[in-house]
Amino acid sequence: MRALLVTIGILLAAVGGAVAYRAAFGDVPSAFIVNEASGSVREVHNVWRVALGVLLLVAGAGLAFFAARRGRA
Repeated sequence: MRALLVTIGILLAAVGGAVAYRAAFGDVPSAFIVNEASGSVREVHNVWRVALGVLLLVAGAGLAFFAARRGRA
């Protein structure tokens, strides 16, 4: 049972890291902000996808860590 929880935790952390990385750096930005006065264009990334990915990363790492620890009886 412990090995299964560690594996699920590692997989969850890997998926979360991939989602966060792709949302922050890989995917096309969700919006562009154009300042007409200066003519500058700024990209806005999907903050909710980044936050969800980081949350999955932390939850998966925590699950794997606590499942791998030896319990005290």
